[in-house]
Amino acid sequence: MVEPIRFPDIELYRGFGAPVRSESTISGLELISGRLPEGLEGTLYRVGADRQYPSGRTDDIFIDGEGVIHMFRFDRGHVDYRNRWVRTERFKRQEAARRALFGRYRNRYTNDPSVADVSMNTANTSSMFHAGHLYALKEDGLPHLINPDTLETIGTDDFNGAIRSVSFTAHPKVDPVTDELLGFSYQAKGDGTRDIVYYLFDRDRKLQNEIWFEMPFAANVHDFAISDKWVIFSFFPLITDVEVLKKGGPFYQWHPNEQMHVAVLPRYGNAEEIRWFRGPVCSAGHMMNAFREGDLLHLDLCLYDGNCFPFFPTPEGEETEPVPPFLTRLTFDMGQPGDAFTRRRLLDTPCEMPKIDDRFHGRPYRYGYVICARSADGSSAIGRVDVTTGELDRWQPGPGDHVQEAQFVPRAPDAAADDGWLLVPVSRVAENRSDLAVLDARNLAAGPVALFKLPVRVRSTFHGTWVPASARESGHYNYKLPAG
Repeated sequence: MVEPIRFPDIELYRGFGAPVRSESTISGLELISGRLPEGLEGTLYRVGADRQYPSGRTDDIFIDGEGVIHMFRFDRGHVDYRNRWVRTERFKRQEAARRALFGRYRNRYTNDPSVADVSMNTANTSSMFHAGHLYALKEDGLPHLINPDTLETIGTDDFNGAIRSVSFTAHPKVDPVTDELLGFSYQAKGDGTRDIVYYLFDRDRKLQNEIWFEMPFAANVHDFAISDKWVIFSFFPLITDVEVLKKGGPFYQWHPNEQMHVAVLPRYGNAEEIRWFRGPVCSAGHMMNAFREGDLLHLDLCLYDGNCFPFFPTPEGEETEPVPPFLTRLTFDMGQPGDAFTRRRLLDTPCEMPKIDDRFHGRPYRYGYVICARSADGSSAIGRVDVTTGELDRWQPGPGDHVQEAQFVPRAPDAAADDGWLLVPVSRVAENRSDLAVLDARNLAAGPVALFKLPVRVRSTFHGTWVPASARESGHYNYKLPAG
């Protein structure tokens, strides 16, 4: 007898988090209020996870599930919406079997024997646009090439053999001023290895630099940061143990007695120039930005004094208490010997999912955009933080409603810092549907300048990117740093 499709009754799959399992095409979203700013032409791409079939497990985690790519196309005063499954090999195998074939998050030893040699890559974390190519990304596999108009999945891409690692990061940095692509792979030779590799590609996808080195342990390296001269990798003690995997255990375990390690690599140099720094145990999922000030190298990140992924236990099987993330600046003195660094909190309000104006990747900047901690009514807010003063401007969509990660769009290719728009997907929890808000980045508290209604639910997405109409046509950004 064929088993029925039935999802477990767990918190992850209740309410707004219930699996959507569908694809939508909406030509022209309803404008609820305001007016779309003139000149806002391009496409917002977002990627998140959904469940194709129930796994049969009650320990599923929110970062698992098949990839779904979402598209909001801004075209001559209208906004169209489309979403499609990323048709990975994993997705296609399950589609044919009409059931889940993959087990615990990233643990290949818990998979159905029929897919023993199939990649677990879900392509469910982020999107990237570079040199005319759009990708859906997940850090445990190669990028999936996506048609930027139809969202059809074309297949995996190793950049004509240049990516020699088994995977590629879900947090690459595309510098829209130089049009360079910077990325990496951790556990780059397979699960549990200590290998990590840094890649630098030019505007035409040609490999310009590649540095292989070893991590202090088989860490999770979800994100990294860049400056004009240096690239920063942080190693927190979320560690993979293959023997644990073979017994059906979690992909990562939190080791609270280990140190934090930081490797600073030359952006255009070699492995012999790497500097190492060490500090007390902590963790982070996401970096805001990094920049150089003489010999001082600053890294701004959402830092947890504990385990940023508490659903990954200690080696003893103990769950860790959730701790709040705070925007923090780590400063490394590249002109002095030693492995110490300093830290300073930039914002006293807990926050996550940091974003900046992409033109300032690796450069001195002033403004960042974050999701602020939830209020007593369960809602969250989008905040703009001035990292020089700590001032916070925010917009909250309403009681019980949530915001997703913001995307900054400059008003013009050479617009002044913070002169532009924030595009923010909104989860209307009580109505079981979504909105898209367009905010003036310089006045969030005033509310949306345009608010669009989706009659469908956009289950929480993780990360995304904005592609101006001109870049979609030419394949290259034409962004410039503002004068002064």
